[in-house]
Amino acid sequence: MKARATLVALVPALLLAAVGCSNTDTPGTAKAPDPKGSAGPASGAPGAPAASTPAAEGTAGRTGTPKSGGTRLERSALEQGDLDGYQISAQGKNPNAPDGQPQADRKACQPLADVMGDKPDPAARETVNRGIGSQKQVGLAVSASVSSYAESDAKALIARLKDAVAACATGFTATVEKQSGSYREVRSADYRTSGDESVSWTTTAAAQGVSALVHLVVAREGDTVVRLMALNVAAAGQKAQVPQEVADKQLEKVRRAG
Repeated sequence: MKARATLVALVPALLLAAVGCSNTDTPGTAKAPDPKGSAGPASGAPGAPAASTPAAEGTAGRTGTPKSGGTRLERSALEQGDLDGYQISAQGKNPNAPDGQPQADRKACQPLADVMGDKPDPAARETVNRGIGSQKQVGLAVSASVSSYAESDAKALIARLKDAVAACATGFTATVEKQSGSYREVRSADYRTSGDESVSWTTTAAAQGVSALVHLVVAREGDTVVRLMALNVAAAGQKAQVPQEVADKQLEKVRRAG
């Protein structure tokens, strides 16, 4: 349990997500993965949070704030029904997942550690999180967030991430609330988005003997930053990629809300 919680702290939402979130045979009962380390495994499964109420669905990642009629950022976040074949959730945070921004052991890699935290980096003014489970590809889970910035800060974030991906190919270690994990083999990935600019990379996240291949995409649309992270929760060692339709829909909603 501790190893899984540690890895979830470093890869928000993904490892504790229920494998059932991608099971097309039981779409009514499966739970999608959640941002900030929460998940919805079957009742009684390790790490399972209290069952969410229907009212929780379709709300923003911030406690108790309805998406409908909310801020521009809340209106730009994905919600259930936006994507056929996916379950989208905004449940509460798993109590085993630490809060905050991971701290890297190498200064050049801090932007990559930051993006694994509660928000893409400390300059974010507001962040709304979502968890997405695929019913098309067994085990595929995506953690998605949208964050508002001053536009100059949003541009600077993308530039820092590009520099960090180039500088941290050999990997780094990150710590959050005294729990540590490593990121190995940081590699730039070819991934196109419809945003103003973007950066994408893959890495292997590991903590206490548990590891997972992760694909990340960070895109800027004006003063809004979209962060997407994907892995296969059914087979963590299997290569995963953020579905193009997820990135496209998220950026489309950002433009519409703006």
